[in-house]
Amino acid sequence: MSNISFRPLYPEDINQVSKIESSLTGSPRSAFLEKRLAVATANLGEVFLDETGDMPLDPQTMPDSFITCAALDDKKLAGYGFARILEGEFGAKSTIVELDDIGVAPDEQGKGIGKMILADIEQRMKRKNINTLQTQFDWSNISMTRFFASTGFTLASGQIIERDTSPLGKNVDPVTTDGKWQGHGSGHYDKQAGRPVTVRPIKWEDLAAVDRIDVKCTGLDRSAYCADKFREVLDESGIRVSMVAEDDGVVTGFIMARVDFGEFGRVEKAAVIDTIGVHPAYGGSGVSHALLSQLLINLSALQVKTVRTRVEHDYFALWNFLTRRGFKHSQRLLLTKKVI
Repeated sequence: MSNISFRPLYPEDINQVSKIESSLTGSPRSAFLEKRLAVATANLGEVFLDETGDMPLDPQTMPDSFITCAALDDKKLAGYGFARILEGEFGAKSTIVELDDIGVAPDEQGKGIGKMILADIEQRMKRKNINTLQTQFDWSNISMTRFFASTGFTLASGQIIERDTSPLGKNVDPVTTDGKWQGHGSGHYDKQAGRPVTVRPIKWEDLAAVDRIDVKCTGLDRSAYCADKFREVLDESGIRVSMVAEDDGVVTGFIMARVDFGEFGRVEKAAVIDTIGVHPAYGGSGVSHALLSQLLINLSALQVKTVRTRVEHDYFALWNFLTRRGFKHSQRLLLTKKVI
């Protein structure tokens, strides 16, 4: 094991990462992995390397939204890990790291490399003063269950809930732009009183309005978090599905969502709702319903079968809103670990 070394993932690792994952799952995700790796290594040009040209002198200079790890066996990629830094969805105040993916080449398994990759990610977390690591996966994945049980993970608070993408009710058809499907639509929904709710795709110009709504909803200034979410859903996500609601040109609410190919080799397309926000002045006026309704229409048109999200147990209003619209307990486990 003395030949195993660790460093962040580099853009040129994409072929080896894709090869390892394909050997593990049988379903290559080259385009997805390339996009994810490009975002995770976006700031590498600003990182100073040590005399070997391998290890950054200061891991804190790595991109703020990811922690990555490459395990090298005599300079050959033996395994890898992707973890995302989250400031907290749905108003959560703490910063956590969520492990998205970890993989070890078949001919390198049985050497403890997966655990070493996890330990390396935890060391980088400590340097960033983050002490909570979380992950989620399908409970039927026995090998991942054993791995996480052996590395100190326990069940986390909160619940993953999901539903299919069948429509909520009266709806409009998704639209195209210049004859090419863009993964989003726009429509008009009857508001309970007054003018209808207009829903359209989100764009960078909406960031200030979303910031203002987020402050109203959470009481916190999370402008950096909102900017990270905009970058994720507009630049990183392969398909744009996030939207805002408008009332006479004024942004009244938003829904941040992304279409991913999933964690730990999950290849079926599923959408993830990261956060929903509605200006308090428009509470009860059907804005949240309109946003969710249009999201489901667009996801169904994209042949995405499932949409899921995480809800904390004490977020009663959000829990009630989603479960009344068909969300149910998922078979995905949510795990956590304190890094000390």
